[in-house]
Amino acid sequence: MAEDPTTISEESGEKAIEDTSLDRESVAEDEALDEEEQLPESWFITGANGNLGQRLIRKLLSEGADVTAVVRSTRAERELSRAVNFNNKLRIEVIDYSETILLGQAAYGAQFAVHLVGILKATKHATYAAAHEASCTSLSRALQGTSVEHITYLSILGAKPSSPNPCLASKGRAERILYRSATPACTLRIPMVIGERDYTTKMLAKRASLSTSFTFRASSLEQPIFADDVIEAICSAARLGLEGGLNLAGPESLTRAQLYSRAAQVLGTSTKARSLPMFLGYAMAWILELFMDDPPVTRAMLGVLDHDDDIQVDKALRLLEMEKLTPLDVMLGKALPRA
Repeated sequence: MAEDPTTISEESGEKAIEDTSLDRESVAEDEALDEEEQLPESWFITGANGNLGQRLIRKLLSEGADVTAVVRSTRAERELSRAVNFNNKLRIEVIDYSETILLGQAAYGAQFAVHLVGILKATKHATYAAAHEASCTSLSRALQGTSVEHITYLSILGAKPSSPNPCLASKGRAERILYRSATPACTLRIPMVIGERDYTTKMLAKRASLSTSFTFRASSLEQPIFADDVIEAICSAARLGLEGGLNLAGPESLTRAQLYSRAAQVLGTSTKARSLPMFLGYAMAWILELFMDDPPVTRAMLGVLDHDDDIQVDKALRLLEMEKLTPLDVMLGKALPRA
Protein backbone atom coordinates (compact mmCIF):
# COMPACT_ATOMS: atom_id res chain seq x y z
CA MET A 1 0.00 0.00 0.00
CA ALA A 2 1.42 3.39 -1.00
CA GLU A 3 2.11 5.94 1.72
CA ASP A 4 -0.12 8.99 1.90
CA PRO A 5 2.03 11.89 0.57
CA THR A 6 0.11 14.25 2.80
CA THR A 7 1.17 12.30 5.91
CA ILE A 8 4.77 12.31 4.82
CA SER A 9 4.67 16.06 4.26
CA GLU A 10 3.14 16.71 7.68
CA GLU A 11 5.69 14.53 9.47
CA SER A 12 8.57 16.16 7.61
CA GLY A 13 7.23 19.58 8.45
CA GLU A 14 6.93 18.73 12.16
CA LYS A 15 10.50 17.40 12.23
CA ALA A 16 11.76 20.52 10.45
CA ILE A 17 10.04 22.68 13.04
CA GLU A 18 11.57 20.61 15.87
CA ASP A 19 15.07 20.83 14.32
CA THR A 20 14.71 24.60 13.90
CA SER A 21 13.57 24.94 17.51
CA LEU A 22 16.52 22.88 18.76
CA ASP A 23 18.92 24.95 16.66
CA ARG A 24 17.53 28.18 18.11
CA GLU A 25 17.83 26.83 21.66
CA SER A 26 21.40 25.74 20.98
CA VAL A 27 22.30 29.17 19.57
CA ALA A 28 20.64 30.89 22.55
CA GLU A 29 22.61 28.72 24.98
CA ASP A 30 25.88 29.43 23.15
CA GLU A 31 25.16 33.16 23.17
CA ALA A 32 24.36 33.05 26.90
CA LEU A 33 27.64 31.21 27.58
CA ASP A 34 29.59 33.68 25.44
CA GLU A 35 27.99 36.60 27.29
CA GLU A 36 28.80 35.01 30.65
CA GLU A 37 32.41 34.45 29.62
CA GLN A 38 32.71 38.07 28.52
CA LEU A 39 31.43 39.51 31.79
CA PRO A 40 34.26 41.22 33.70
CA GLU A 41 35.31 40.03 37.13
CA SER A 42 33.71 41.89 40.01
CA TRP A 43 35.63 42.51 43.24
CA PHE A 44 34.60 43.83 46.66
CA ILE A 45 37.51 45.25 48.69
CA THR A 46 37.35 46.40 52.32
CA GLY A 47 40.18 48.42 53.86
CA ALA A 48 40.85 49.63 50.35
CA ASN A 49 42.76 52.83 51.10
CA GLY A 50 46.01 51.26 52.29
CA ASN A 51 49.06 50.85 50.10
CA LEU A 52 48.18 47.27 49.20
CA GLY A 53 44.53 48.14 48.64
CA GLN A 54 45.45 50.86 46.18
CA ARG A 55 47.85 48.54 44.36
CA LEU A 56 45.24 45.82 44.12
CA ILE A 57 42.62 48.23 42.77
CA ARG A 58 44.97 49.63 40.12
CA LYS A 59 45.84 46.12 38.96
CA LEU A 60 42.23 44.96 38.79
CA LEU A 61 41.10 48.08 36.94
CA SER A 62 43.94 47.64 34.43
CA GLU A 63 42.57 44.13 33.77
CA GLY A 64 39.06 45.46 33.13
CA ALA A 65 37.48 44.29 36.39
CA ASP A 66 34.65 46.05 38.20
CA VAL A 67 35.69 47.10 41.71
CA THR A 68 33.70 48.22 44.73
CA ALA A 69 36.02 49.67 47.37
CA VAL A 70 34.89 50.24 50.96
CA VAL A 71 36.49 52.91 53.17
CA ARG A 72 35.42 54.34 56.51
CA SER A 73 35.62 58.10 55.95
CA THR A 74 35.16 60.76 53.29
CA ARG A 75 38.82 61.69 53.76
CA ALA A 76 39.83 58.14 52.85
CA GLU A 77 37.43 58.27 49.91
CA ARG A 78 39.15 61.41 48.57
CA GLU A 79 42.62 59.92 49.10
CA LEU A 80 41.69 56.72 47.29
CA SER A 81 40.11 58.64 44.41
CA ARG A 82 43.31 60.64 43.94
CA ALA A 83 45.54 57.58 44.27
CA VAL A 84 43.85 55.47 41.60
CA ASN A 85 42.49 58.28 39.38
CA PHE A 86 38.90 58.41 38.19
CA ASN A 87 37.59 55.24 36.60
CA ASN A 88 33.96 54.42 35.81
CA LYS A 89 34.59 50.78 36.75
CA LEU A 90 35.45 51.78 40.34
CA ARG A 91 32.81 52.54 42.95
CA ILE A 92 33.91 53.82 46.36
CA GLU A 93 31.54 53.37 49.31
CA VAL A 94 31.95 55.02 52.72
CA ILE A 95 30.67 52.43 55.20
CA ASP A 96 31.54 51.57 58.78
CA TYR A 97 32.42 47.90 59.07
CA SER A 98 29.76 47.41 61.74
CA GLU A 99 27.04 48.28 59.19
CA THR A 100 26.33 44.71 58.07
CA ILE A 101 23.31 45.50 55.91
CA LEU A 102 25.11 48.28 54.03
CA LEU A 103 28.14 46.04 53.48
CA GLY A 104 25.93 43.35 52.00
CA GLN A 105 24.24 45.85 49.70
CA ALA A 106 27.60 47.22 48.56
CA ALA A 107 28.81 43.68 47.78
CA TYR A 108 25.81 43.03 45.50
CA GLY A 109 26.97 41.48 42.23
CA ALA A 110 30.57 40.94 43.34
CA GLN A 111 32.32 37.62 42.74
CA PHE A 112 35.37 37.98 45.00
CA ALA A 113 35.86 39.75 48.35
CA VAL A 114 39.20 40.89 49.77
CA HIS A 115 39.42 41.94 53.43
CA LEU A 116 42.44 44.17 54.08
CA VAL A 117 41.27 45.63 57.40
CA GLY A 118 43.71 45.42 60.28
CA ILE A 119 45.95 47.36 62.63
CA LEU A 120 49.43 46.77 64.01
CA LYS A 121 49.09 49.25 66.88
CA ALA A 122 46.01 49.27 69.09
CA THR A 123 44.88 52.24 71.19
CA LYS A 124 42.08 52.88 73.67
CA HIS A 125 39.92 54.10 70.78
CA ALA A 126 41.00 51.52 68.18
CA THR A 127 41.20 48.02 69.63
CA TYR A 128 42.40 44.81 68.04
CA ALA A 129 39.03 43.19 68.73
CA ALA A 130 37.19 45.89 66.79
CA ALA A 131 39.62 46.02 63.87
CA HIS A 132 40.04 42.26 63.48
CA GLU A 133 37.35 40.04 65.04
CA ALA A 134 34.43 42.49 64.80
CA SER A 135 35.16 43.48 61.18
CA CYS A 136 35.47 39.82 60.12
CA THR A 137 32.23 38.96 61.90
CA SER A 138 30.41 41.79 60.11
CA LEU A 139 31.86 40.83 56.74
CA SER A 140 30.96 37.16 57.23
CA ARG A 141 27.35 38.04 58.05
CA ALA A 142 27.10 40.66 55.30
CA LEU A 143 28.17 38.27 52.55
CA GLN A 144 25.71 35.52 53.46
CA GLY A 145 23.32 34.96 50.58
CA THR A 146 25.18 37.33 48.24
CA SER A 147 26.89 36.57 44.94
CA VAL A 148 30.36 36.58 46.59
CA GLU A 149 32.02 33.20 46.05
CA HIS A 150 35.25 33.66 48.00
CA ILE A 151 36.95 35.82 50.67
CA THR A 152 40.69 36.48 50.77
CA TYR A 153 41.97 37.81 54.09
CA LEU A 154 45.38 39.33 54.75
CA SER A 155 46.92 38.40 58.10
CA ILE A 156 50.33 38.45 59.78
CA LEU A 157 52.95 35.72 59.84
CA GLY A 158 52.77 34.11 63.28
CA ALA A 159 49.08 34.84 63.85
CA LYS A 160 47.18 32.20 65.84
CA PRO A 161 44.50 32.36 68.55
CA SER A 162 46.87 30.94 71.19
CA SER A 163 49.64 33.51 70.60
CA PRO A 164 50.77 35.42 73.72
CA ASN A 165 50.94 38.55 71.58
CA PRO A 166 47.57 40.40 71.61
CA CYS A 167 47.80 41.46 67.96
CA LEU A 168 48.74 38.02 66.63
CA ALA A 169 46.12 36.33 68.81
CA SER A 170 43.43 38.73 67.59
CA LYS A 171 44.39 38.11 63.97
CA GLY A 172 44.24 34.37 64.61
CA ARG A 173 40.73 34.64 66.06
CA ALA A 174 39.67 36.75 63.08
CA GLU A 175 40.92 34.06 60.70
CA ARG A 176 38.88 31.45 62.56
CA ILE A 177 35.73 33.57 62.22
CA LEU A 178 36.11 33.65 58.43
CA TYR A 179 36.86 29.93 58.20
CA ARG A 180 33.54 29.27 59.95
CA SER A 181 31.57 31.57 57.66
CA ALA A 182 29.28 30.37 54.89
CA THR A 183 31.57 31.88 52.24
CA PRO A 184 34.80 29.96 51.46
CA ALA A 185 37.82 31.92 52.76
CA CYS A 186 41.60 31.87 52.44
CA THR A 187 44.04 33.68 54.71
CA LEU A 188 47.45 34.83 53.50
CA ARG A 189 49.81 35.38 56.45
CA ILE A 190 52.65 37.66 55.43
CA PRO A 191 55.67 39.41 57.06
CA MET A 192 57.19 42.81 56.29
CA VAL A 193 56.07 44.10 52.89
CA ILE A 194 58.44 46.09 50.69
CA GLY A 195 56.75 48.46 48.25
CA GLU A 196 57.11 51.88 46.71
CA ARG A 197 55.85 54.77 48.82
CA ASP A 198 54.77 52.72 51.83
CA TYR A 199 55.71 53.66 55.39
CA THR A 200 57.78 50.56 56.20
CA THR A 201 59.96 50.98 53.12
CA LYS A 202 60.52 54.67 53.84
CA MET A 203 61.67 53.83 57.37
CA LEU A 204 63.99 51.14 56.01
CA ALA A 205 65.51 53.65 53.58
CA LYS A 206 65.98 56.15 56.41
CA ARG A 207 67.85 53.65 58.58
CA ALA A 208 69.93 52.41 55.66
CA SER A 209 71.05 55.96 54.86
CA LEU A 210 72.52 56.49 58.34
CA SER A 211 76.15 55.61 59.00
CA THR A 212 75.03 54.07 62.29
CA SER A 213 71.47 52.98 63.08
CA PHE A 214 70.10 51.67 66.35
CA THR A 215 67.48 48.93 66.44
CA PHE A 216 66.01 46.54 68.97
CA ARG A 217 67.47 43.03 68.63
CA ALA A 218 69.37 43.43 65.39
CA SER A 219 69.56 39.62 65.13
CA SER A 220 65.77 39.36 64.65
CA LEU A 221 65.00 37.52 61.40
CA GLU A 222 63.15 39.29 58.60
CA GLN A 223 61.80 37.70 55.41
CA PRO A 224 60.38 40.65 53.46
CA ILE A 225 58.08 40.12 50.49
CA PHE A 226 57.50 42.46 47.56
CA ALA A 227 54.13 44.20 47.44
CA ASP A 228 53.45 43.10 43.85
CA ASP A 229 53.94 39.46 44.91
CA VAL A 230 51.35 39.93 47.65
CA ILE A 231 48.88 41.32 45.10
CA GLU A 232 49.50 38.38 42.79
CA ALA A 233 48.93 35.97 45.69
CA ILE A 234 45.64 37.67 46.63
CA CYS A 235 44.33 37.38 43.07
CA SER A 236 45.45 33.77 42.74
CA ALA A 237 43.90 32.71 46.06
CA ALA A 238 40.56 34.23 45.02
CA ARG A 239 40.47 32.94 41.45
CA LEU A 240 41.56 29.43 42.50
CA GLY A 241 39.07 29.38 45.36
CA LEU A 242 41.66 28.30 47.93
CA GLU A 243 40.54 27.70 51.50
CA GLY A 244 42.39 27.73 54.83
CA GLY A 245 45.58 29.53 55.83
CA LEU A 246 48.80 29.93 53.86
CA ASN A 247 52.10 31.27 55.20
CA LEU A 248 53.79 33.37 52.54
CA ALA A 249 57.02 35.37 52.72
CA GLY A 250 59.86 36.57 50.53
CA PRO A 251 62.58 34.34 49.05
CA GLU A 252 65.24 35.20 51.63
CA SER A 253 65.41 35.28 55.43
CA LEU A 254 68.10 37.46 57.02
CA THR A 255 68.78 39.38 60.21
CA ARG A 256 67.53 42.91 60.60
CA ALA A 257 71.14 44.15 60.62
CA GLN A 258 71.80 42.34 57.33
CA LEU A 259 68.62 43.81 55.82
CA TYR A 260 69.76 47.34 56.69
CA SER A 261 73.14 46.60 55.11
CA ARG A 262 71.59 45.23 51.90
CA ALA A 263 69.33 48.25 51.66
CA ALA A 264 72.33 50.55 52.13
CA GLN A 265 74.17 48.78 49.31
CA VAL A 266 71.22 49.39 46.98
CA LEU A 267 71.25 53.06 47.97
CA GLY A 268 75.02 53.24 47.39
CA THR A 269 75.85 53.85 51.05
CA SER A 270 76.84 51.77 54.06
CA THR A 271 75.45 51.46 57.57
CA LYS A 272 76.29 49.76 60.83
CA ALA A 273 73.36 48.46 62.88
CA ARG A 274 73.74 48.70 66.65
CA SER A 275 71.56 46.35 68.64
CA LEU A 276 69.53 47.44 71.66
CA PRO A 277 68.06 44.90 74.11
CA MET A 278 64.33 44.25 73.72
CA PHE A 279 63.58 44.83 77.41
CA LEU A 280 64.44 48.51 76.94
CA GLY A 281 61.88 48.76 74.14
CA TYR A 282 59.19 47.04 76.17
CA ALA A 283 59.91 49.27 79.18
CA MET A 284 59.71 52.40 77.04
CA ALA A 285 56.48 51.22 75.39
CA TRP A 286 54.92 50.41 78.78
CA ILE A 287 55.62 53.93 80.04
CA LEU A 288 54.18 55.47 76.86
CA GLU A 289 51.04 53.33 77.18
CA LEU A 290 50.55 54.56 80.77
CA PHE A 291 50.59 58.24 79.89
CA MET A 292 49.38 58.48 76.27
CA ASP A 293 46.06 57.61 74.60
CA ASP A 294 47.84 57.07 71.30
CA PRO A 295 51.48 56.13 71.99
CA PRO A 296 53.83 55.94 68.98
CA VAL A 297 54.78 52.38 69.93
CA THR A 298 53.19 49.67 72.10
CA ARG A 299 54.43 46.40 73.62
CA ALA A 300 52.17 44.35 71.35
CA MET A 301 53.45 46.21 68.31
CA LEU A 302 57.07 45.56 69.31
CA GLY A 303 56.24 41.89 69.77
CA VAL A 304 54.94 41.60 66.21
CA LEU A 305 57.94 43.43 64.79
CA ASP A 306 60.31 41.21 66.78
CA HIS A 307 58.83 37.98 65.39
CA ASP A 308 61.49 35.78 63.72
CA ASP A 309 60.40 35.10 60.13
CA ASP A 310 62.06 32.11 58.50
CA ILE A 311 59.64 29.87 56.59
CA GLN A 312 59.62 27.63 53.53
CA VAL A 313 57.33 29.03 50.85
CA ASP A 314 57.38 26.23 48.26
CA LYS A 315 54.02 24.77 49.33
CA ALA A 316 52.28 28.16 49.28
CA LEU A 317 53.71 29.02 45.87
CA ARG A 318 52.59 25.67 44.47
CA LEU A 319 49.03 26.08 45.77
CA LEU A 320 48.88 29.68 44.54
CA GLU A 321 50.33 28.61 41.17
CA MET A 322 53.00 31.30 41.45
CA GLU A 323 56.24 30.47 39.65
CA LYS A 324 58.61 32.63 41.66
CA LEU A 325 59.01 35.54 44.06
CA THR A 326 60.84 38.81 43.50
CA PRO A 327 64.47 38.55 44.76
CA LEU A 328 65.37 40.76 47.73
CA ASP A 329 67.83 43.04 45.92
CA VAL A 330 65.36 43.52 43.04
CA MET A 331 62.52 44.53 45.35
CA LEU A 332 64.82 46.89 47.27
CA GLY A 333 66.00 48.44 44.00
CA LYS A 334 62.42 49.03 42.87
CA ALA A 335 61.00 50.25 46.16
CA LEU A 336 63.62 52.25 48.00
CA PRO A 337 63.29 56.01 47.42
CA ARG A 338 66.40 57.57 45.94
CA ALA A 339 67.95 60.77 47.22
